[in-house]
Amino acid sequence: MSNALDQLKATGTVVVCDSGDFATIDKYKPQDATTNPSLILAASKKSEYAKLMDVAVEYGKQHGKDIEEKVDATLDRLLVEFGKEILQIVPGKVSTEVDARFSFDYQASIDKALHIIELYKSIGIDKERILIKLASTWEGIKAAHTLQSEHGVNCNLTLMFSLPQAIAAAEAGAYLISPFVGRILDWYKAAMKKDYSPQEDPGVQSVQAIFNYYKKYGYKTIVMGASFRNKGEITELAGCDYLTISPNLLEELYNSQEKVPQKLIASDAQSLDIPKKSYINDEPLFRFDFNEEAMAVEKLREGISKFAADAITLKGILREKVNA
Repeated sequence: MSNALDQLKATGTVVVCDSGDFATIDKYKPQDATTNPSLILAASKKSEYAKLMDVAVEYGKQHGKDIEEKVDATLDRLLVEFGKEILQIVPGKVSTEVDARFSFDYQASIDKALHIIELYKSIGIDKERILIKLASTWEGIKAAHTLQSEHGVNCNLTLMFSLPQAIAAAEAGAYLISPFVGRILDWYKAAMKKDYSPQEDPGVQSVQAIFNYYKKYGYKTIVMGASFRNKGEITELAGCDYLTISPNLLEELYNSQEKVPQKLIASDAQSLDIPKKSYINDEPLFRFDFNEEAMAVEKLREGISKFAADAITLKGILREKVNA
């Protein structure tokens, strides 16, 4: 009998590796890989990635008028160096994240995204292999709309915790969304003081609702469940378009012989009674409906702050090296 990971792939789910530690990626044969500032920070502390740091620091020293600009240039190049190495392992795409401090700045998000694409181009990597990760704020969603429609740059809208965010992202024509599962579970466990089985997991239910909405209304945006706390959350979403999974949970699936039946079936969504909504041209309605979901508001705020803090920590490490 095939292992749970192979069974998951057999349900039609594309498996993606959620890691900057590309030495661990190859074993699981994922199609794509996703990174974020926290994952890059963790990987960059390992000695085997020192050579990537060296390339980025050398680049940073030669770009920028002052130390802050040089550090920014170094960070951008480091993200791209990690992406380049990952793309030698995965056959598909890598997601590279725009600095979280631009989460509420439409134009800065676009400018940074286009700069990252240019950096990849300068080392011979086509934009078709890159997904630009943006937070699912109003500004991030609108930036993705512009990047997709005017620049042909594919986007991954991340830090997604609610259906209003997902609907606006689909209307924006985002290539892919990353609705978070485990962080939703975290919030409900803390708020309700109880545990949840995978079947009743509110994070799993959130992705199920988004998947069904997209399939019912024919949106092409890929639904990629993310941020998992346990194997059960993953297997409950078997059949989801994509799932991005950390190496430790990939290893659990790889070593498991449990049956993994398909749970999400696109054609089943047609018979569901789901009201259609539109947000892309109605910022007040988007903000109101999003604001009605306390969990989503808190988790988006927390996620942006954490990614921004880890980017600042990483910049601190890079600043020392640029100054050396």
